Parts: sequence; C-alpha cells; structure tokens
Amino acid sequence: MKQASNDTGTIARSAGTVGFAVMCSRVLGLVREQVFAFYFGAGYAYDAFVVAFRIPNLLRDLFGEGALSAAFVAVFSDYEATRGEEETWRLANNVLAFFAVFLSLLTLAGIYFAEDIVLLLVKGDFEQEPGKVALTTMLTMIMFPFLVLISLAAVVMGALNTKGKFFVPAMASSFFNLGSIVGGLGFAYLFTRIGQPAIAGMAVGTLIGGGLQLGCQLPLLRRVGFRFQPYLDLKDPGLHRILALMVPAVIGLSATQLNIFINTNFASSCEQGSVSWLQYAFRLMQLPIGVFGVALSMASLPLIARYAARRQFGPLKEAFVSSLTMGFCLTIPAACGLWILAEPIVRVLFGHGSFTSFDVSRTAEAIRFYSLGLFAYAAVKITVPVFYALGDTRYPVIGSFIGVGANLLLVVSLIDTLSYRATALALSGAMACNFIFLLVMLYRKLSGFSLLYMGKGLLKILVASALMSLCVSGLVWLFEAWLVGSFIAQVVALFLCVAGGAFVYGALVVAFRLQEVESLVEKVLARIRS
Repeated sequence: MKQASNDTGTIARSAGTVGFAVMCSRVLGLVREQVFAFYFGAGYAYDAFVVAFRIPNLLRDLFGEGALSAAFVAVFSDYEATRGEEETWRLANNVLAFFAVFLSLLTLAGIYFAEDIVLLLVKGDFEQEPGKVALTTMLTMIMFPFLVLISLAAVVMGALNTKGKFFVPAMASSFFNLGSIVGGLGFAYLFTRIGQPAIAGMAVGTLIGGGLQLGCQLPLLRRVGFRFQPYLDLKDPGLHRILALMVPAVIGLSATQLNIFINTNFASSCEQGSVSWLQYAFRLMQLPIGVFGVALSMASLPLIARYAARRQFGPLKEAFVSSLTMGFCLTIPAACGLWILAEPIVRVLFGHGSFTSFDVSRTAEAIRFYSLGLFAYAAVKITVPVFYALGDTRYPVIGSFIGVGANLLLVVSLIDTLSYRATALALSGAMACNFIFLLVMLYRKLSGFSLLYMGKGLLKILVASALMSLCVSGLVWLFEAWLVGSFIAQVVALFLCVAGGAFVYGALVVAFRLQEVESLVEKVLARIRS
C-alpha cells in the first residue's frame, strides 16, 4: 500500500483544508438553527419553514450538489486531462448557461404549483392546523429561486475543485449561512413591522445566502482562467456526457429524496413539533457528515477521477480504501459521542428562548437514532463518486432504491411504536443497506480491493471507539450536576467530556498505528518543522 500512503497524504491534506472550511460552514449552520430555535422554537412556524425549504432543497440535491456536481467533475476532469484549456472552459460556459435556463423554468413551475406540492408532503395534524398550509405555501414560493443559485454554485465549486482549489468552494456555504442569518433577521424584523410573518423574513434570508454562496466563488474562478461568455450549444458532446451521467444519477438520488418525502409525510402525521425536532437533530448531524464525509469525498474525487481517466486502477483502489478507512476513523467515534452526549449537546446549543426542555429531550432522541447511520452517510458520499468516475451509474441507482425499500419497511413497522423517532432510525437503516450494497458491487467491479487492510483498520477503530465511549460515559457521570446546571457549567462540562474523549481516542489510534492517522501526523509535523 505504498501508493496508498502517498494518496493518503494528498487526500488528508486536501480533506483537512476542506474539513476546516466545511466545519466553519456547519458551525454557522448550527448558529442559524440556534436563531430559529431561540425565536421560533419547535412548532407551527418552524414546521412550516422546514417543509417549505425542503421542496427546493430536494431538487437542489438532485440537480445541484448531487448529480450535477458529480457528473460535471467527472467530465471536466477528463477534458482537463485530455483536451486544451479553451475547450475545457467552453464546456463550463455551456453547462452554466444550460442549467441557468433549465432550472429557472423549473423554478417558475415550482412557484406556480407550490400549494399542490406542499399538500403532497404533509398530512394529519400539519394539514389540519389552521393557516399552516397557507404559510408553508408562501414560504415555498419565496425560497424556490434558491434552487437556481445553489445549483450554479455547485458547478462553479466542481470546476474549482478540479483545478485544485478546495478552501474557497468549501467556505462558500459559510457565506450562505451568514447571509441567511443576517439577512433573515433583518427581513424578519422588517416583516413584523409591516404585519407579515417573521418567518417569511428568514425565507428571504435563504435567498440572500444562496446568492452569496454563488458570488463568493466567482472571483477565484476568474483567477484560475475562466471567462464568462454567453454560450449555449445543445449539441455539445460534453454537455451530452454530463446529462448522460446525470440521468441515472438523478433517478438514484430521487430514491434518496423519496426517503425524505416519505419520512416528512410520516413525521407530519405525528405530534406538532416532530418535523422541527427531526430537522434540528439532522442539522446537528450535518456537522460530522460535512466535516468528515463531504470533505473526504470532495478531496478524493479529483484524484480518483484522474486515476479513472488514465485507467490506473491499482492506485484508484488504494485511494478509495484509504479514503473509506479515514471516513470510518472519523465517523464511528463521532457517532458514539453523539449517542452519549446527545442531550447535553442539544441543551447547550438550542435550549434557550422558545426552545423548551421538552424540545431538548425530543431532539436528543432523534439524534441518537440518526447517529446509528453516521458511518453510512459518510461512506456513501465517498463511495458513490467512484462509480461516477468509472462512468457507471447503475449501481448507485439500484443501491438508492434498496435504501428506499429498507426505509419504507422500517418506518411503516416502527412508526406506531417509536413515533417520529422511527423516521430517524429508518433513514439510518436505509443508508447502511445502500452502503453495503455499493461496497459489494464496487468490489466486484474493481476485481477486488484490500479488504484485509480495511478490516484491520476498522478493528482498531472499533476498539478505540469502545474505550473512548467508556471514558466519555465516566466523564458524564463525574460531571452530571454540571451538565444540568448553569449555562457556563454546562458548556465547561460538555467541553471536558468532548476533549477527554477526543484525547483518549486520538492517543489510542496513534498507539494502534493506524496508517491514515500516522500519515496525517507526519504531514502536520513536517509542516511545523518547515
């Protein structure tokens, strides 16, 4: 695994850069959720906002940061490796123009049919609450143009990643959160002065954030050689290749969105606040998913795409195995920590203002069930782009629909027993089934890769995580009074629990000589010495 060691250093260095930027974004995302929790709590207004934002966000995942981004990176990398710079940038101009037009038309249709779409998503108590559907429809109409802004931002991000620029694209979502917070609060104040719902101001803030996420990347795109030229060629073979990759990918990703649709529908039939509790919990989950899963995926994809374009399958397999092991190294201990510390974390982050102690306990329960699938969320984000780089989108499609079946089976079986918690557990189970299927199929497609290397690493990670969990549980018992005391006491106790667990886990994986960690430590030490 000599090549893997070199790739590990490359991926770890890029992932570290991306991870820091994504962490900034996720922290600001948590601040955004704290603003919602403080001013709106969990219930009528925030339930409406979550459902309304989910509609353009579902389409964003399909056409923006999901299928479009992965397909564009695969083709753009190939153009960069095999064609001249002029053709490469012409492709970028054509893709931007085509999707700007297409998604604008889709947005207009979404605004026109907003109420019908909302009624497809909700049922039960949500639908029967007076004025709630009307409010959700208004918020949907305001936020639908977010789809265009964020999808174009994803294309720009893909171009910059292929050029080796990771930090600014990863920081772009921080600008989204910053714009959402500042712009949202400003318009919320303005709207209350003119007799409109304050939550509508937060919807306008979402649009401001989307504009900033796109705009902040454009100066760097120009510096790496891009010049915008109004150019639209529907016969362009590069565009056809991207669309060909996207079509099955969209079908596969639509299965994931179908899971979200199913779970939103079931959660809306539970007690009021269920949609909000699940949203706050999943937002917290986005921190480790983004820092670990998305960062590793973004960092490894250009490298794997280049290996695929050059038909260098040996290094490709080693890079994939190393990335996946690194993903397990980060997500498994994070899941253990989230399970043990769910309630103290929610209490510190959200337990203020309109967010009650009842909301704290309900949200913590959702986090525990989401955390069971954390490793699978990150692993799928690392695995799926490998199929895209190899030009094979069949298996991600099949895996996604296997996940839909598992999700539906679990949620129908458990909703009466676990209520809204069933949707969190079902989604975790669905992602685990999806990942296992993809791993088996990729193993067959690549004629094998080093399961022994991965297994040894996973065993070390599991032992270290178990010992870390014992340590954190002991610290929770030791600081039990502080964790329910004053806010300062809660913060200090939570910090000590997290820091203690992180120290123990870090010391253990270093002692166990996990290669991914050793490589990362060597890079850090070399940087310090220089």
